[in-house]
Amino acid sequence: MGITRAVNVAKENLNDVMAELGMTEGFDVGLEMSGAPPAFRTMLDTMNHGGRIAMLGIPPSDMSIDWTKVIFKGLFIKGIYGREMFETWYKMAALIQSGLDLSPIITHRFSIDDFQKGFDAMRSGQSGKVILSWD
Repeated sequence: MGITRAVNVAKENLNDVMAELGMTEGFDVGLEMSGAPPAFRTMLDTMNHGGRIAMLGIPPSDMSIDWTKVIFKGLFIKGIYGREMFETWYKMAALIQSGLDLSPIITHRFSIDDFQKGFDAMRSGQSGKVILSWD
């Protein structure tokens, strides 16, 4: 899929990976999809000045934010929910229609009757996209 380097921040230090890749600045865009507070804190540390963060993951409880990093880096943080997600779906549909192969990210498929297995796979941290089918 054109990925240079995939990183599991639970197992690798993102700063070490950035150094390995020769990155001298932070990221311009961050997509926080896990809802895990440590992942968000790491994202704040590794963002470039003026970077944009889209919050899609839902934290399990209240989460503290180091506002000093947000302010001094001039970061933009935006929650994504509801109607805005429809626009991303339209863009994704266009990518798929243009031939983008998403099969490498789908790791599990379950019948809707086995939904608990799907949730267990997601919670394990050992899955990519999990698909539940009504067929």
